[in-house]
Amino acid sequence: ASLLVHLEVASKVPKNSRPVMQSGPPGPPGPQGTASQMTPPAQPMVPGQAPMQPMMPGQAPVQPMMPGQASAGFGAPLPMGGAPPPPMMGGFGVPPLGAAPPTGMMMPGVPPAPQSMMPGPPPMMGGPSVGPPPMTAAPPGPGGPPGPGMQPSMQLPPNAPGPPPAMTGIPSAFGPPPSQPFQPMMPASSGGIPPPPPTGAATKGAPPPPPSVGNAYPTQQYAAPGFNDPSGIGSYASPEAVMGQFAALSMGGVSPGQATEVGVNPAEFPRPGATPGEPPYVEGNCDTRFMRMTVNALPNTAALKARWGLPLGAIVQPMATGGNPVPMVDFGNSTIVRCRKCRTYINPFVQWTDGGRRFRCNLCGSLTEVPVDYFCTVDANGRRRDQSERPELSQGTVEYSASAEYMVRPPMPPVYFFVIDVSAHAVTSGAVQTIAQTIKDALDSLPGDSRTQVGVLTFDGSLHFYNLSPKLSAPQMMVVGDLDGEPFLPVPTEDLLVNLAEARTVVDALLESLPSIVSPNPSPDSALGPALQAAHVAMAHVGGKMLVFSATMPNMGVARLKNRDNAAAYGTDREHNLRGPEDPFWKKMAAECSRVQIAVDVFSLAPHFTDLASLSTLCKYTGGQVYYFPSFAGPRDGTKLAADLRHNLTRETGWEAVMRIRCSRGLRISSFHGHFFIRSTDLLALPVVDGDKAYAVQIAHEENVMPTSHAYVQCALLYTSSGGERRIRVHTLAVPVVYDLGEMYKAADGAASASLLARLAVEKTLTARLEDARQAVAARVLAVLKEYKGLYATQHRMPNKLVLPDGLKLVPLYALAIMKSKALRGGAKDVGLDDRVALGYHMMAMGVSATLRYLYPTLYPLHTLEDSVGKPGPDGKPILPTPVALASEVLDTRGCYLLDDGQILICWVGRAASAELLQDLFGTAGISDALTLEPAQDTDLSKRANALVAAVREARETYQQCFVVRQGENLETHWLPYLVEDRTQGTMSYTDFLCHIHRNTSK
Repeated sequence: ASLLVHLEVASKVPKNSRPVMQSGPPGPPGPQGTASQMTPPAQPMVPGQAPMQPMMPGQAPVQPMMPGQASAGFGAPLPMGGAPPPPMMGGFGVPPLGAAPPTGMMMPGVPPAPQSMMPGPPPMMGGPSVGPPPMTAAPPGPGGPPGPGMQPSMQLPPNAPGPPPAMTGIPSAFGPPPSQPFQPMMPASSGGIPPPPPTGAATKGAPPPPPSVGNAYPTQQYAAPGFNDPSGIGSYASPEAVMGQFAALSMGGVSPGQATEVGVNPAEFPRPGATPGEPPYVEGNCDTRFMRMTVNALPNTAALKARWGLPLGAIVQPMATGGNPVPMVDFGNSTIVRCRKCRTYINPFVQWTDGGRRFRCNLCGSLTEVPVDYFCTVDANGRRRDQSERPELSQGTVEYSASAEYMVRPPMPPVYFFVIDVSAHAVTSGAVQTIAQTIKDALDSLPGDSRTQVGVLTFDGSLHFYNLSPKLSAPQMMVVGDLDGEPFLPVPTEDLLVNLAEARTVVDALLESLPSIVSPNPSPDSALGPALQAAHVAMAHVGGKMLVFSATMPNMGVARLKNRDNAAAYGTDREHNLRGPEDPFWKKMAAECSRVQIAVDVFSLAPHFTDLASLSTLCKYTGGQVYYFPSFAGPRDGTKLAADLRHNLTRETGWEAVMRIRCSRGLRISSFHGHFFIRSTDLLALPVVDGDKAYAVQIAHEENVMPTSHAYVQCALLYTSSGGERRIRVHTLAVPVVYDLGEMYKAADGAASASLLARLAVEKTLTARLEDARQAVAARVLAVLKEYKGLYATQHRMPNKLVLPDGLKLVPLYALAIMKSKALRGGAKDVGLDDRVALGYHMMAMGVSATLRYLYPTLYPLHTLEDSVGKPGPDGKPILPTPVALASEVLDTRGCYLLDDGQILICWVGRAASAELLQDLFGTAGISDALTLEPAQDTDLSKRANALVAAVREARETYQQCFVVRQGENLETHWLPYLVEDRTQGTMSYTDFLCHIHRNTSK
């Protein structure tokens, strides 16, 4: 429904404008937060499924547990000794998030949205959907002049006319109407969605003090069209100017001191900015790009943690790129200084005693003697005199050169073994040509210098081995057609996997001739299983990276796959089985590859269903990566395949790595989330690690009460560099321990919390129905907001107030986006199984910024680009235009918009775009002409748009294809789900979701 908007600065409302508080002793002062006011439903809500209580991580995983099996997701048990969480919603269940949003709310004089914007949702799979009842406006409250910041958004006469039959202009909630009629977008019609488009120095002094609790980093907000807009279609208000005064959002109803109804303005809801913010840097801590806590304060007791509805943990990206270089520390022949008891590495937060001869570990509290060659005196304040000269004593991130005691074998060389599908589709689509040429072009850029080794194996219905011995003048090809039994290598492994520098001539000859060798009579079959077994045998003695290119579903030999995308399984107890491997071969192969330090990257290029749930298992437990190119076609997808493959081969990579995360006494790491294999309770095996991959952990209490005032988390990554050096990268983080739940709300990091919540939601889909995962996300958000409202019930005892703490303002929006993402939304007809698995896999490996960008993409208006777009700004970063909200009401049908979710770029063209705009932007104005944004036309607007595309791509790890979608075309059904704030079939709008939260937190 169309609603009105108003902002209220709570701190400026006089006392006489507030409602009478309930008698009793005053409660503790509440932190500054965001409060939303809305009309409660006129009739009680129909209870849905029983709510899920806030889930606490269970016991630490034990060997040989896989990461997806950790009992730390939504359904993990409560820790022993912890108080159970309070009821989240006053006894009412959370209705299925696929249920119909509230309807019927309408403010006087405001035209309703077109009926097509609110199609009736069909029942969810597995049972009828139970949604909230229709909402009605509350009766007028007591009169009185509005207080400061409470001015009514519009004055309505008693005989205000009813709503017009159709919307002919921009709704009043979004500003004044433009000079031309506004044509709102229409959502997709009911029914299934067709297949998606292809996507293919620190200073001297004592150790820095641990951080204190503070407010979370500021957020930004999009502006609505119509402000400062002479043309009516392009200018947008400064997001900082709006959010700077955002303190309380009034939503519906009449409060004491208000003369008229106050409605909701979606344009002024909290939204992220174009560039996600980060918490402020704390001296001595590692950079937040390496490790980021979901709450920058930890509770002192398990009972206090049980009241925190959101997951408590950290996002770790140990090899993240960007920022200042990591300092190197070399102890030479000496031993790296560590705690003798818990093995924590020396860091800025240790305390020196006995004149500098010993230090007290900041994690376990034990005393450790300092080696003679590391001794240095301390001053009167207990500071080491060489503190500023040693990075390990002044910086939160350092890298040590590891000695022989950290090696079980000599450092391995970089190894790349290519397993290439040469079946009929791989050849005819141009994939083989693109792969061979890209590998050949990247050989000079492979890391490792003269130590790098490469090998090639191709397959269709048989296996093709290539003797690349440097003694040969040309490669020799041997075909093995026997696919039964144990894998057989026709030549020695040293001739299959060769030193690149020594055999460069032979390798080049093979890559140049490969397309012609396999193209005459391609086979339609695929023996991927036997090919994987043979590649494993060839690499087992050294390890390395196996790059698998699959263009046909395996149908020969071991591990044959079949189409099991069964729509009838959705909504049943068997649904989650679709998103996991059916054949145990895939997990066994993954575990064996991880044991011998082999990481598997899969490039899926198949034209139809290829059971990516099975193929991705190889990557999941070996630290690999999935690249998904549905219906690969060389002319369209070749550029992306080449760019992604080259980035994979040339990026900074760590080999044969293990990672361990330690935390202070009284705490423990309860679960791990990401792509790895757990060798023991807390040791993660990572055959390959790079800057694109992130991991998450949850933290639980090991003791009922924390014994210290500050807690510490340290991540240590032991790996081999491409240059053959054994290194240890250490990140250390200090956070205060608090005794008040309100302090945790002040220190909450909503961005990191949303990133961890997304991972838990994806993991939930592997063991439960999609609807259960969506319900779990909603339950988490409701729990944390209900607890906050109850925490300051006295201060916030104002009618119809939805309290949003500053640090968690964006969590409801991100939670809604998680439930609407491809990994969780809809059912069998909404998202293909391979698409769902691929996006879920990516969400489990994304860093915080990448996760937020995917959940809530950035939408730029192209028709109002300024000359400065794409050029370096004062901070050296490209200047980007002000984005707009992801809502159809904001889109002007006379304009063009560019959407960026970090994976793909989509240019949306309104149906009323002028011929002049189309000519300037695309170089053609015909109605039926195909539009392409690239290459740039000889016009200023086209050059600015291409500069924007280039600036966006420069900051991404993957190459983003750019597609153009016209309003009204069939392909627009793939565009509409990106409008996160819209109400679509079976999903709530942003406004509806806030109303849903309000009703359930007010009971």
